[in-house]
Amino acid sequence: MSTESMQDVASRISRLSGLDALRALSALPDRPPFIGQLLGMEIDELEYGRVVFSLVTRPDFANPLGTLHGGICATLLDSAMGCAVHTTLDPGVGYGTLELKVNYIRPVPTDERRLTATGTTIHVGRSTATAEGRVVDDNGKLVAHATTTCILHR
Repeated sequence: MSTESMQDVASRISRLSGLDALRALSALPDRPPFIGQLLGMEIDELEYGRVVFSLVTRPDFANPLGTLHGGICATLLDSAMGCAVHTTLDPGVGYGTLELKVNYIRPVPTDERRLTATGTTIHVGRSTATAEGRVVDDNGKLVAHATTTCILHR
């Protein structure tokens, strides 16, 4: 995507609510770059206060022990919870992660398992928002869960 078209997209998106902005971005055939492209994240659901993302594990996601690196689940959770908060925001309001707390439940092989993260808002106030998230594997087993606090930029 060229710089000029990225600026056009950013200008158009900034006038939309958070949910409409995410829907518009997900519908673009040539999306602006984001961390999800690097990891192969897919946007499965976008609702007000709730987002579902997924990815498929692969060998280059391994830690030195040969299982999924915790940063992959943390990134998946941070993205899902942050975007859940984003869906609740008015046009022109931004956010950033203030805190991320992740609990890892079980190791995950890197053999093309689908992980699905669901992020749901808990509270959205004037200056901060909180959300919770869960990652399950393709058998529905809990892999990790998390909470986040986001700062809102009005």
